[in-house]
Amino acid sequence: MIQPGTLKFLKDLKKNNNKSWFDEHRPQFESAKSDLLFLVDQLIPGIARFDAPIANLTAKECVFRINRDVRFSKDKSPYKSNMSCYFNKAGKKGNGAGYYLHIEPGKSFAAGGIWMPTTHDLAKIRQEIDYSFNEWKKITGSSTFKKQFAKGLDNNDMLTRPPKGYDENNPAIAFLKMKSFVVRKPFTDTEVQSRSFVKAITTTFLAMEPLIGFVNKAVD
Repeated sequence: MIQPGTLKFLKDLKKNNNKSWFDEHRPQFESAKSDLLFLVDQLIPGIARFDAPIANLTAKECVFRINRDVRFSKDKSPYKSNMSCYFNKAGKKGNGAGYYLHIEPGKSFAAGGIWMPTTHDLAKIRQEIDYSFNEWKKITGSSTFKKQFAKGLDNNDMLTRPPKGYDENNPAIAFLKMKSFVVRKPFTDTEVQSRSFVKAITTTFLAMEPLIGFVNKAVD
């Protein structure tokens, strides 16, 4: 579970996103950071039960920094208003598909898959979907998958025309037009602070494991 103080810190940070305020409230940040690291320490063995390489990770290898990269952004706010972590066999810097957890007051969610893969990897994923569409349909059409991810795969960013080499009549065309292969599930602040939160996240990650395994088989 996430402690109430962590959500409060993130709410206050969003209203006071500057270095002087952050420095004054560093003890609260360190407490929030420790809270997330403790949660991640609990999640790693749970995920490793169905994705064995995750067992080799440490919490620090999974948790992202709160500092924003503002070099190419018009928004020069120095800090994120969320805390997050990513589980991949190589940690937060790993390529391929993985499991993501985002903690933000009123906007927390778990997600998984691969977001905006390279052109090379995207071509390999599309090819695998085309070649193994029956397997892909079983994964994305299973009752467990649909129960956890009612909206299915995120289709907000798709090609308007078929990718090169594929026909509009291809039975997998709705998936082949995708640029990312991601599912997500939101969690309320109450759920995030519940004692059952670790179990709930682990259950959600388990439901997305077949998707992640399929994508990683394609790009490895």
